[in-house]
Amino acid sequence: MVRKIFARGTGAEPGFFSFNSSGACGTCEGRGIIHTDLAFMDPVTTTCHDCEGRRFRDEVLRLTVDGSSVADVLEMTAEQALGFFQDAGVRRRLRALRDVGLTYLTLGQPLSTLSGGERQRIKLATRLHRTGAVYVLDEPTTGLHMSDVDGLLGLLDRLVDGGNTVVVVEHNLEVVAHADWIIDLGPTEGGTGVR
Repeated sequence: MVRKIFARGTGAEPGFFSFNSSGACGTCEGRGIIHTDLAFMDPVTTTCHDCEGRRFRDEVLRLTVDGSSVADVLEMTAEQALGFFQDAGVRRRLRALRDVGLTYLTLGQPLSTLSGGERQRIKLATRLHRTGAVYVLDEPTTGLHMSDVDGLLGLLDRLVDGGNTVVVVEHNLEVVAHADWIIDLGPTEGGTGVR
C-alpha cells in the first residue's frame, strides 16, 4: 500500500518505491548493507556507502509525499505512521498493530528480525475481526516486557469475547493465572505430574 500511495502522490511507477525492484540501490541491491566475504574468516557487513543504508536510489529518495521520502516512511514506527497516513486501509492495518502492542515496529523492518512472539501477534492482528476460530499460541510472552503482558492478556480476552477459542502454551504465571482452564503437564503422569 505504501508503494501505491507514493506512486499516486508522485506519478512514478509503484515498483520505483520498492527496494526489491526498480527503485533499489544498485550497489547493495536494496539491502542497505554490503557483505564482504573474507575467505577463511567470517564475512564483514558494512552499511552501503551509496544509499547510506536507506536501500533506495537517489532519484527515489528525492520523491516525497507530504515531505517524506519512501525511506523516511519505512523508518517510521507504526505509531508514527498512524499520524502520517490518511489512507483508511493503511490506518486500519496500523490500528491492528496497535491493538496487538506492536506500535514500536518500523514499517520497513524485516520479518527475520522479529521474535516468535512478535510474529504470532502480527498474525493475530490480521485476524482480530474473525469469530469462531481456534488460536494456538506457543509462549506468546517471549520477548515481551512485563508491562506488555497486560496488553497481551487484553488481546486474548478480546479474542475469546469475540467467540474464538484460544489455547496458550505458556510458562508465565500471570498468563496461567488469567486462564479459564489450565492443563498442567508435568514430568510424569497423574498426581505426580505436577511436582
